[in-house]
Amino acid sequence: MTPPLRIAILGLSHDHIWDHLDDLLSSAHFDLVGAADADSALRDKLQGKTTCPLWSDWRELLDEVDLDAAFIYAANREGAEIATECARRGLQVMIEKPMAADHASACEMRDAAEKAGTVLMINWPFAWWPQMQEAITQLQGGLIGRVWQVKYRAAHAGPAELGCSPQFCEWLFDENQNGGGAMMDYCCYGTTLARALLGQPDEVFALTGNLCKTDIAVEDNAIIVMRTATTMATAEASWTQIGKLTSYTTAIYGTNGTLVIEPRAGGRLLLATDQDPTGSPLTLDSQPAHLKNPTEHFAHVIRHPDDMLLLCRPDICCDSQQILQAGRISSKEGRIIPLPLAP
Repeated sequence: MTPPLRIAILGLSHDHIWDHLDDLLSSAHFDLVGAADADSALRDKLQGKTTCPLWSDWRELLDEVDLDAAFIYAANREGAEIATECARRGLQVMIEKPMAADHASACEMRDAAEKAGTVLMINWPFAWWPQMQEAITQLQGGLIGRVWQVKYRAAHAGPAELGCSPQFCEWLFDENQNGGGAMMDYCCYGTTLARALLGQPDEVFALTGNLCKTDIAVEDNAIIVMRTATTMATAEASWTQIGKLTSYTTAIYGTNGTLVIEPRAGGRLLLATDQDPTGSPLTLDSQPAHLKNPTEHFAHVIRHPDDMLLLCRPDICCDSQQILQAGRISSKEGRIIPLPLAP
């Protein structure tokens, strides 16, 4: 086996890092040699889980430590800056969704990785659901014919209500650092899935609102509609939904059938056809190790770049970032926005 890659965690304010830290620490493919965040409480939290050296400034860490790769878990705007600098230094990069705070930053990051010839992987929590992976495989094989509509809703009662850290909430509620509010945080799932399955839309229309929360400066609900001549898609986001009855459920419509992807671990993949209109679950095969979590997939695609999951690819995610930006413009101006956006 090849020696483990020297990796650093740059940014700790995106709470998803704590979902993946154990996988990183136990992986035979990586050696965590440093981490950086300006917040001392976050550094202390990490120090309770690992003895790796810590920095308050990610730039100093990059200057002082010999690295092969980086995990980036910072605010959307800062994270894109970090990822671009890492790529320019020739590092393999994994960054947490949604890639960036705006389309220009996403393009800069993508272009830096392409120029350096390094891996840039965007992590999406739903990419690791076996039912999502099987659905995409079956759709690519034509299981339900031509796909003409994709619907995804991401929703909970709000970041603070969900238990997100104060550091995470601070930048989620900051339009500049997040790139918006609920739209950027949660419509990004649906726009990425729609882009992956349907291609880039021709036009985008979006609505946002502060429907329940009056104490934040960004929207608490949003919906983006994407359209081509032969397809439609919707990406919904809510920070005010009570309960999980409709949260994270995916519906995909084709000319020969319908797929419903139930969310979270243990969710089913349901197929409805003319012969089985009420739908039945499909069998899910066991996942190989490199498809079970982002750490192992990142290690795999560093060696086999062409094997990157569709949802994690920088070209797909950069296009999704353009959809999100068009959605922001649409919601502010009240009009349909054609794609591609003008430079």
